[in-house]
Amino acid sequence: MAVLAKDWIQQGIQQGIQQGIQQGIQQGRQEEALNKTLRQLRLRIGLFPALQEAQIRSLSYEQLSQLSDDLLNFSTVADLDNWLQAHALPGK
Repeated sequence: MAVLAKDWIQQGIQQGIQQGIQQGIQQGRQEEALNKTLRQLRLRIGLFPALQEAQIRSLSYEQLSQLSDDLLNFSTVADLDNWLQAHALPGK
């Protein structure tokens, strides 16, 4: 019985470690996508309001990827504002 409990505990520890690794990878991807998108936006349209940056920071990884593609067609801050209004999650 003690061996089974030890195996069960070891399995739980391994699952916890694996979940932690996966969360770290996801957070790293999110942060990299955010930094890349913000950098591209600044190069493309220049400075933009802090409110828009806050909205961008609240986007999901998938939304950041889409914005990263779509911003290639932007020429003004208004383009970014229109994109955020059309694509940002409600309440954000």
